[in-house]
Amino acid sequence: MTESEVRSPCVSICVLNPDDVCVGCYRTADEITDWFTLGDDKKRKIIALANERRIKDGGVL
Repeated sequence: MTESEVRSPCVSICVLNPDDVCVGCYRTADEITDWFTLGDDKKRKIIALANERRIKDGGVL
């Protein structure tokens, strides 16, 4: 088994907002739960979606 090339975007601020999105990394609860079972392509897509959520929320990258 090889280690994933895509690192978790977790910043250890693990609090979900009312929309079930983490206010630290902007992943959904389901994306966080599934993270370690996903392939790198899917992880990259989740990171892109999380970045879109962060921008929409006015967060900094």
